[in-house]
Amino acid sequence: MELLLGFVVALAISLTGVGAGSMMTPLLILMLGVPPATAVGTALAFGAIVKVAAVPLYVIRGHVNLRVLGLLLVGGLPGVVAGAILLDRLKRGPYYGVLYLALGTLIVSTAVFHLYRVFRPKERPSGDRRSRLLPWFAFPIGAEVGFSSAGAGALGSLLLLTLTPLTAVEVIGTDLCFGLGVSLVGSLLQIGAGNYDGTLLWKLAIGGLCGAFTGSLLAGRIAQRPLRVGLLVVLIVLGCRLALHG
Repeated sequence: MELLLGFVVALAISLTGVGAGSMMTPLLILMLGVPPATAVGTALAFGAIVKVAAVPLYVIRGHVNLRVLGLLLVGGLPGVVAGAILLDRLKRGPYYGVLYLALGTLIVSTAVFHLYRVFRPKERPSGDRRSRLLPWFAFPIGAEVGFSSAGAGALGSLLLLTLTPLTAVEVIGTDLCFGLGVSLVGSLLQIGAGNYDGTLLWKLAIGGLCGAFTGSLLAGRIAQRPLRVGLLVVLIVLGCRLALHG
């Protein structure tokens, strides 16, 4: 079951671009009964492993803007730390059920935002050089990742399109590296706090790497928009069930 779950999630990520945390966290909680904090830490580590397989290609092709990436990480990494601390506080507090409600709400919000981006007109990269604002906006994105493992993909790419003159491929490459950075730091923090399942992560990672490879072969051969819309609707349902469970 774990191998198949990792394969399916990584395959969906490769074909639709929907983030690993948005999908993996609710599935671990609802399907496998993993505690919320453990699910977040395991999903973060899984996302980092899957992204590691894709990042080198963008770096080699020169599709990563290192200056913009640095500005994102300046704000995003402290945000991850803040989000991870908040998650740990709630885990240790008397209101553990609040975690289900908070995670479900964040996942539904992220999925709805993805749907909005699917149906709205595509934006052109901004010509205004307002990149100095990136750290301030990257902080809440990092905090959401540290708390729920979701949000880096959609919110990060929107931030780059709005505040930088990067090309479309540079937006993808730079945002992917940003997602890897915050996922890696967030997963290390959660692992250090004991919020992970090593055996589960190993099985998910094996399936995930196979799914990422399969997705790279199928990319461009399957209509992405219907698949993405269907997947996001499923995520909204999962998020609502998670919130009601809390």
